[in-house]
Amino acid sequence: MYSNKNNSEIARFTVVGINYKKTDAAIRGQFAINNEQYGQILTIAPQKGINELFILSTCNRTEIYAIAPGVQQLTELLCSQTEGDVDTFNELAYVKSGADAVQHLFEVSAGLDSQILGDYEILGQIKKAAKFAKEHGFIGTFIERLVNSILQSSKAIKTGTQLSGGTVSVSFAAVQYIKENISNIKDKNILLLGTGKIGRNTCKNLVDYLQTKNITLINRTEDKAQQLASELGLSTAPISELNAELSKADIILVSTNAEEPVILSSQLQDAGNKLIIDLSIPCNVEAAAGKLEHITLVDVDALSKIKDETLQKRKDEVPKALNIIEEHYKDFIDWYDMRKHVPVLREVKNKLQELDNNSESKEKIQKVINGLAIKMRKELTPGCQYIQAINEFIA
Repeated sequence: MYSNKNNSEIARFTVVGINYKKTDAAIRGQFAINNEQYGQILTIAPQKGINELFILSTCNRTEIYAIAPGVQQLTELLCSQTEGDVDTFNELAYVKSGADAVQHLFEVSAGLDSQILGDYEILGQIKKAAKFAKEHGFIGTFIERLVNSILQSSKAIKTGTQLSGGTVSVSFAAVQYIKENISNIKDKNILLLGTGKIGRNTCKNLVDYLQTKNITLINRTEDKAQQLASELGLSTAPISELNAELSKADIILVSTNAEEPVILSSQLQDAGNKLIIDLSIPCNVEAAAGKLEHITLVDVDALSKIKDETLQKRKDEVPKALNIIEEHYKDFIDWYDMRKHVPVLREVKNKLQELDNNSESKEKIQKVINGLAIKMRKELTPGCQYIQAINEFIA
């Protein structure tokens, strides 16, 4: 493990977050961050001395990664826009700093820390989170390089191991639950509310693994639902007809991204027996709906408990994944160590160019600088190396 000593940028790199290990879906929903909240956090971050950060908010976790002056500033910043309060967050949160925070991000990106081991959807969520922060000017050189490193590591794990092998994800677990608990599936009316990324994946799994197209799609942006329906040969309905479609459906899957429930207990009072699977965080089906005798309500926490042989095979791949992470982690630390020496290397290069700046010497100068960089990485004597580089060039 890398030491934080005398490395202020790494030492100040911190992650504060909550995840499924200590919180249920309802609590995680109180700290979920949507794009509007994310944007507001970025607006006020500089007031707390934080200018480099990104926020990861998924059904499993809410985490804020930043180069920050302290943990309290991060917690207050995040909770300033959430339904949940600072005291609750602090009681349930974990904090990792420096090298531990870097390692944590590597493991999260690989799916090693996911509620369903190896869930590869997390990688796209990290990319989206970092892109949003970068577009708003909150991704500096350090975090950008780190994100690139974890993306490369995760892709290497994806191709070099079976950690994400098989078909286990939250969206597939929903389909698996239906398959195990509902008979005569082809005779059932299925309603899918929300056609974002998770909704799309769920929909494709419904078609592929349940062998049914008796599915109706509803999305607030109707074009998205119509496009997916056209692709898979399904039906759509406008959001204005939600109540009618809820009444007709036997199975309802919800993957919306609303701050408040979009399906209420009152809408289901006389709707008949139904299975409802809520894939949303915060939960988008009112909790009271699950107390109705004719309604079976399942959330992401319940889905994560589904175990099969695929998950065992994934567990067997964890050591291989950790080895790949170790390689990419070391490469990142090597880059960071070299970055500290850039000012000295630049100064030496400028000095050598002053001594001899003709075109024939450029190649020799670069060769000397490359050699100096290697020596500086291995030794902690930049002053001596400076003199040696000039001597080598003159010789």
